[in-house]
Amino acid sequence: MGYCMNHSDNVSSRLISSSSILTPSKSYLSKPKSVGFFFYSKKPKTQSSSSSLNLRSWLPLLPPTVLRNQVNLVRSELGISATNNDSTNGGVFNKQTAGKRTDIKKILILGAGPIVIGQACEFDYSGTQACKALKEEGYEVVLINSNPATIMTDPELADRTYITPMTPELVEQVLEQERPDALLPTMGGQTALNLAVALAERGALEKYGVELIGAKLDAIKKAEDRDLFKQAMKNIGIKTPPSGIGTTLDECIGIANSIGEFPLIIRPAFTLGGTGGGIAYNIEEFESICKSGLAASLTTQVLVEKSLLGWKEYELEVMRDLADNVVIICSIENIDAMGVHTGDSITVAPAQTLTDKEYQRLRDYSIAIIREIGVECGGSNVQFAVNPKDGEVMVIEMNPRVSRSSALASKATGFPIAKMAAKLSVGYSLDQIPNDITKKTPASFEPSIDYVVTKIPRFAFEKFPGSEPILTTQMKSVGESMAVKELDWDWEQLRYSLRVPNPDRIHAIYAAMKRGMKVDDIHELSYIDKWFLTQLKELVDVEQYLLAQSLSHLTKDDFYEVKRREFEANTPYMYSSYDFECESAPTQRKKVLILGGGPNRIGQGIEFDYCCCHTSFALQKAGYETIMMNSNPETVSTDYDTSDRLYFEPLTVEDVLNIIDLERPDGIIVQFGGQTPLKLALPIQHYLDKYKPLCASGTGYVSIWGTSPDSIDAAEDRERFNAILKELEIEQPKGGIAKSEADALAIAADIGYPVVVRPSYVLGGRGMEIVYSDDKLVTYLENAVKVDPERPVLVDKYLSDAIEIDVDALADSHGNVVIGGIMEHIEQAGVHSGDSACMLPTKTVSSSCLETIRSWTTKLAKRLNVCGLMNCQYAITASGEVFLLEANPRASRTVPFVSKAIGQPLAKYASLVMSGKSLHDLCFTKEVIPQHVSVKEAVLPFEKFQGCDVFLGPEMRSTGEVMGIDFVFAIAFAKAQIAAGQKLPLSGTVFLSLNDLTKPQLATIAQAFLGLGFRIVSTSGTAHVLELEGIPVERVLKMHEGRPHAGDMIANGQIQLMVITSSGDTLDQKDGRKLRRMALSYKIPIITTVAWSFG
Repeated sequence: MGYCMNHSDNVSSRLISSSSILTPSKSYLSKPKSVGFFFYSKKPKTQSSSSSLNLRSWLPLLPPTVLRNQVNLVRSELGISATNNDSTNGGVFNKQTAGKRTDIKKILILGAGPIVIGQACEFDYSGTQACKALKEEGYEVVLINSNPATIMTDPELADRTYITPMTPELVEQVLEQERPDALLPTMGGQTALNLAVALAERGALEKYGVELIGAKLDAIKKAEDRDLFKQAMKNIGIKTPPSGIGTTLDECIGIANSIGEFPLIIRPAFTLGGTGGGIAYNIEEFESICKSGLAASLTTQVLVEKSLLGWKEYELEVMRDLADNVVIICSIENIDAMGVHTGDSITVAPAQTLTDKEYQRLRDYSIAIIREIGVECGGSNVQFAVNPKDGEVMVIEMNPRVSRSSALASKATGFPIAKMAAKLSVGYSLDQIPNDITKKTPASFEPSIDYVVTKIPRFAFEKFPGSEPILTTQMKSVGESMAVKELDWDWEQLRYSLRVPNPDRIHAIYAAMKRGMKVDDIHELSYIDKWFLTQLKELVDVEQYLLAQSLSHLTKDDFYEVKRREFEANTPYMYSSYDFECESAPTQRKKVLILGGGPNRIGQGIEFDYCCCHTSFALQKAGYETIMMNSNPETVSTDYDTSDRLYFEPLTVEDVLNIIDLERPDGIIVQFGGQTPLKLALPIQHYLDKYKPLCASGTGYVSIWGTSPDSIDAAEDRERFNAILKELEIEQPKGGIAKSEADALAIAADIGYPVVVRPSYVLGGRGMEIVYSDDKLVTYLENAVKVDPERPVLVDKYLSDAIEIDVDALADSHGNVVIGGIMEHIEQAGVHSGDSACMLPTKTVSSSCLETIRSWTTKLAKRLNVCGLMNCQYAITASGEVFLLEANPRASRTVPFVSKAIGQPLAKYASLVMSGKSLHDLCFTKEVIPQHVSVKEAVLPFEKFQGCDVFLGPEMRSTGEVMGIDFVFAIAFAKAQIAAGQKLPLSGTVFLSLNDLTKPQLATIAQAFLGLGFRIVSTSGTAHVLELEGIPVERVLKMHEGRPHAGDMIANGQIQLMVITSSGDTLDQKDGRKLRRMALSYKIPIITTVAWSFG
């Protein structure tokens, strides 16, 4: 039996049997192995798109006079003849189609699943656009996605939304129940494409009469299969790097021998973000990468190609319709040369260093490629390499779908690629679709832009100690922005950082230029084009000039000159510059400024963009003009129809205050964008208190809405917070604030080891660690953080036997507090809440503990005068003691999960109570405890960071999350694991190795595995405990004890599952770390916490 979440008129939701909405087929009901589904269903309603756009004068320019006249310069090289009339509109046009298809009524859209490296919130943006576009055309839209954090899986968007693992088996069951006419796989990244291929090959699409739209199966295979793509390029005379296709290690070695020289590039087929690939400089590296690539590839196929290191890399975004009309949307240039994944390179749009002839060649090649591959309608991304010495061009690959670059190209040019691609997939031609931004031209006009957009990736190597911070063809960045830090290089380190691609290379260029290194010398080391280096040199020269001057000698004109256009972040909306003219034209309406979260990063992801979107939608409906301020081009919050006005700006005090001065909003909302805008609250409040700006609407003074900055600071400042908890008689773990190394050692001696240490004011557990001795504590203080009176370190007792609880609560300005949801973590306390699986409602917590948690949360919300959302984290010991770990008076990363679990839009309610509504006005006055169980599981990126340990701890490492729902916890948990990509074996050999703290649970875990039919192997310490309990176990040597050892068993395929906990000692770092890394390399599931093994 399937179930659905039916969206009622007051936006609250309830669970009902799907039989009241759909009649599942008899064959579905008769299958004993069918999994029950939970899905959201909503009543159709008209989408409003009344947002007015306030554009700077650099709107996408489309006059025919600007369009290039040399379109046919190299066309004869390819023999392209069907490109007539493109001089009139910049496109390649042949004929018109009949328009929207009427033979299909219901369309299934495949989402992208959880946020992972290589596939981030750009697919939240594209999927949301596609849902809106197809509903706008009157189609019934069904969505499948396992990600609860995205706005795409909200019941407002699709007619029915299935939050379920994205596996062929489960999606086929949805096909059977829903019977859609068509499936659109091009909006969900590589996940959706691979899933569509699997569904087609297992016969599910043919069985249920489902048509692939947007990209046909042959086109997907031709683009993604390395061998087919290479042959296709040969057919149309476009060069590819010398290469070969291998399906075994021996075949790969043979190809390497035939190419004859290193380095070599290894590219697995049907993978995401270069997963499994890399650059090999010798045979040992080559064999290792090939093994990884073959294991990662959907078809066990890798491309081994000659390296083009030093060549320049470009991308073109292309669109084609069913009438064979083609337009080029945008060109993008990577500042880093070939050898760095495009997602890890600084990129610039449009391309800056191509000659006109080179651009025309790439343009014509792209048109020829999209036709040869057979992408009949929609967007594609084509990547090229150009030899800087002679202009020789080779094609690297093509993505027959909306890509990571599509979001950037869309925001840069004002051409909504995902929306247009969705409409093209249902039969429209480009000239039949109006451009929503200009309101005057059709989509057949190629955008022409007179400004430059730059994307800078953000890295998190500090989260993965042991991993080498080197950039290759496998993507490793977690977001887009730049984290600046001071680096002190000697000349040898500097030259190495220029030569070897790494996250700090842009800073190395800056340091080299400051030291006088010439542009030519930097180019020789880095292969970065001299044009870009010259632009950077100009910035360094200006800085040196300013440093040599005193403020009194700088004129007003000097300030304008050096700051002119400093922070341009170009979208088809508004950006700030230091020009004298302001073109924003603010209104006099009631309005609210919403501060977004900026770039994605570990600890602050798409969940906060979800909250910002809900806030904008709710306040628009309440009659406010909404103003969004954000700098992330991938998100839905920066889409053209999310808010009334958008400022694409860095989230700094200076930029926020500029917009406050210009717009003079009634309210400013800081609590939905995560820690980034929260840190701005106090400086903004100080400004408002000092200058008291009046609202443009004439209703009073500009103010920060929601919880006051003083209350936010009270929750963040440990000394103030401790005093409040003492006043309220709320217990917290023993601990203290250390302002020196001596303080930290004294506190640890007083409360006893192990202790949790962390800096104050951190995001995502940054810098947190569990230490077990004085030596480890001193090492932490010397290496991980700098402790002094200005930067104190918190030292708390580690509750090793506790479970952790997360609470999201909602409070209004009238003194009402309602618990949104209480979640029980499945991992024990000590694992960061963002990395722990959790369930709602709780399963093992006593009613007395729950009442204590409810009481303390309510008291604390009232004491802090919270208006909006608040998140509290608690620990419950084995003896039933409750301790408050921390409280954050803002939206938390669990808000989307809780909202979908209980069927109540918490972020929407929070924004409305900030505007003055009470919870009674919203009819949300009581905690909702659902009958079903929802499980959230984290998705971890360890496979991208070779060398780091996979052990979970207090510092967050996950990039995304998934959700499993069922009436039975075990099934909901299993769904979440499947959705997260955990392929758990049902039988075989399990390796057990537990540290001393967790050995008391060993016998119970071992008995459970024996009951499932597993054979147990263990090293000496664990095996001894099991033998004393009379449990059969086979002993295996540790890696330092001799051969054959546990690592050999992993390499030989003799172990199918590992349960291994860390003791944190030197031996564990030597043996345990190696074993965990080996298991990851050989795709063996690893359980690193005892609590998870009980899950």
